[in-house]
Amino acid sequence: MATEKDEKKKESPRTFQAPKGMHDVLPADQVYWDKIGDAVNELARAYGFGRIETPVLEAAELYNKTSGDESDVVAKEMYTLRTKGGETFALRPEYTPGIARAYLEHSLSRLGQPQKLFYVGPVFRHDRPQLGRYREFNQIGFETLAGPNDPIYDAEIIEIYVDLLRELKIKDFTIKVNSIGCRVCRPIYRKQLTNYYKNHEEELCEDCVRRLTTNPLRLLDCKEPSCVKLREKAPNCLDKLCVTCTEHFKAVLEYLEEVGITYELDHRLVRGLDYYSRTVFEIYANGKEAEIGALAGGGRYDYLMETIGGHLTPAVGGASGVERLIAVMKARGIVPQARPPKRVFLAHAGALAKKKAFALLAALRAAGITVSESLAKESLGAQLKVADKEGIGIAVILGQKEIYEESVIIRDLRTGLQEAIPQAKLVDEIRKRLHG
Repeated sequence: MATEKDEKKKESPRTFQAPKGMHDVLPADQVYWDKIGDAVNELARAYGFGRIETPVLEAAELYNKTSGDESDVVAKEMYTLRTKGGETFALRPEYTPGIARAYLEHSLSRLGQPQKLFYVGPVFRHDRPQLGRYREFNQIGFETLAGPNDPIYDAEIIEIYVDLLRELKIKDFTIKVNSIGCRVCRPIYRKQLTNYYKNHEEELCEDCVRRLTTNPLRLLDCKEPSCVKLREKAPNCLDKLCVTCTEHFKAVLEYLEEVGITYELDHRLVRGLDYYSRTVFEIYANGKEAEIGALAGGGRYDYLMETIGGHLTPAVGGASGVERLIAVMKARGIVPQARPPKRVFLAHAGALAKKKAFALLAALRAAGITVSESLAKESLGAQLKVADKEGIGIAVILGQKEIYEESVIIRDLRTGLQEAIPQAKLVDEIRKRLHG
């Protein structure tokens, strides 16, 4: 027999939570997002990148053809859906294929070369939620498309992310770089790598046994302990680069050295997507924050456009996860300076004054004055308590008398001194007090 407690439990409304691996961004964290957004926009202006927005949904085949059917992103992590019309779409797991698709679809090459584009927005991967990994997270990306196949662009992309970390006061980090070659030299290395791993096939994880026949370079990207151990003695891809790739990579490193960027060569770094060629890089925070994962990563992808119907198009880019940047900032106690607080408070006394205050509020904001209020509170004292709590120093008070006299009271909330002035002079008086 059900008890009264059981009945109440049945009647209790469901408590909803954010989906697993997804998260809310609360007001207290906006200072981090504002800081990162400001830094990205300033870097884009400084380096000459224009913003691009692509749809959250793309044809699933776009990622199958570019990122690779065997990549973890496509094989394990991509959210797909089928429409009523039978089309298969995917929530974008990354931006680069969509950027390439937009470049071709809108013939952006006609606007000049290279095209330098940046983006900020959400991506989705059905990953196992853990430190530094979400199923919905936000990426910052910079991409340089077309133009000459010049190693200076590879170095510039890396330099942008170094500048971003420095702007965010993240100082202690390591940049890992490698070259995975081109169509000419990579097959030679792939064959040598395959021969090495075939001698250790019994020690490989299930995924890597499959990768051995489909894409052996992926074995270097596996995180399983047994595969990580084997990776230590794997052949060095830098030894197999052709002359052209060797010269390209050497120039990239020289450009980095020219601007004082310290790096580490890591011949095991391949990244996890099929479209990369030549330069690849990743940046990690040093110390315990390294477990958060790469703060930025990317590389060159000269062959990507061909896979979706375009011509051979030199291109290089990188991406950074906003949530990971914030996680490192918090772990290191880096708190961005908040934007200037509101310094003026508008209060009213009475129903008619409330109506007039609403219009006055609009006039102040139109004049570029940041103003706070609590118009829903009817008590003048309660409103001024809000101003005090927010640390605001100037209050503009409008009451019945002031309405008829077309004036307002300006009160210094720190000293208590106040004076009445004509409403027509309010904006000038506020500006004088704020900047005086």
